[in-house]
Amino acid sequence: MSPAPAAVTVVGIGADGWPGLAPASQEALRGAEVVVGGPRQLDLLPGDCSAERIAWPSPLRPAVPGLLAAHAGRRVCVLASGDPMFFGIGRTLADVAGPDALRVLPHPSSVSYACARLGLPLEEAEVVSLVGRPLAALTAALHDGRHLLVLSAGADTPAEVAAHLRSRGFGPSRMTVLEQLGAPAERRIEGTADDWPHSPGDALNVIAVACRRAPGALRLPLTPGLPDDAFEHDGQLTKRHVRAATLAALAPAPGELLWDVGGGSGSIAIEWMRAHRTCRAVSVERDPVRASRITRNADALGVPALRVVTGAAPAALAELPAPDAVFIGGGLTAPGLLAGCWEALRPGGRLVANTVTLESEALLTQWYRRHGGELTRLAVAHAVPVGGFTGWRQAMPVTQWSAVKPTGPDPDPDPNSDPGPDPHTAPEGDFPS
Repeated sequence: MSPAPAAVTVVGIGADGWPGLAPASQEALRGAEVVVGGPRQLDLLPGDCSAERIAWPSPLRPAVPGLLAAHAGRRVCVLASGDPMFFGIGRTLADVAGPDALRVLPHPSSVSYACARLGLPLEEAEVVSLVGRPLAALTAALHDGRHLLVLSAGADTPAEVAAHLRSRGFGPSRMTVLEQLGAPAERRIEGTADDWPHSPGDALNVIAVACRRAPGALRLPLTPGLPDDAFEHDGQLTKRHVRAATLAALAPAPGELLWDVGGGSGSIAIEWMRAHRTCRAVSVERDPVRASRITRNADALGVPALRVVTGAAPAALAELPAPDAVFIGGGLTAPGLLAGCWEALRPGGRLVANTVTLESEALLTQWYRRHGGELTRLAVAHAVPVGGFTGWRQAMPVTQWSAVKPTGPDPDPDPNSDPGPDPHTAPEGDFPS
């Protein structure tokens, strides 16, 4: 028995319009009763496509379920730019209707065209989309010698990218803007971010960036432990070496969600999200000034999707989605905080807590005896001038408890049995090491 025909045919179309379509795509559009797409895409169809033409409303995603339901049972085609499954409408349609309800007829993407024009192997280019995303999303991809392909949001995007590159210490980077790829009006313009000379051109463009870091610009590595001066902070900062050890214990993996409780400067959540583009984090901070600072740090370091919740834990945690990992950087002795985080944690998830106080250390020792894991003392010393000589200056030692929540029944019969509040409760926020 043959499978039922797809409810929706998704046709990729390029700037070359109807002549650039494969015969199967042309046949699908001629046979459709309804064609949905952007106004620019709909204008590319010839007159003998007699289907009812519907332009996407704005915002697009919330309108998809209703639009598909309104035309159920009819032959529906959806127009998409280039490859529908590459930063395109295909993903949304698959989420709403299910992949089995789609027949996808792709066209070469703008990225494939750009690599062909530049002689750049596709697998060596990193793609960053700025369509519906802030410029800060570009920052995490900036590394000396890397080749980026930036999907532009419009005619003004090249100049905005140039300004952003200058602000992040990548002014010497070479930029190539490719407009109307595949169309007769295709155009190529070039320059460096430091002296970008071009006025806005065509809205349909892709920006190739050959990253080059300016001398003296801050280098931001991929491994945990960014320089302390990469963060704006008021002293509530998990210092570099302790932060690297903390991220190692948290062990981020693609797609996972972190709760950063007592965010301080947001350093742990930010480095968690920098580990992989799909990593997610919520930073909970009770001080509004610090919460605003976390947002600025997240933007500056290329993870603008970091969610910042202003409020005191554990109350501020009540409506958050279940985490794959939890870091507690402050307020450990607040009533119910540690127990609430442990209970919310997914089975197999990791909890890491740092402290510099004896009272919180005693609490972590109790939890270590109850749940196992690792109890570690982290001590870091730095060489400093001592008169005409050099000596060691010891930072406050940090006690760290890390544990993995069992996938089976919790061996502790009473997971809420942590001690009550201590009069020496530490302030919420990242502890200085």
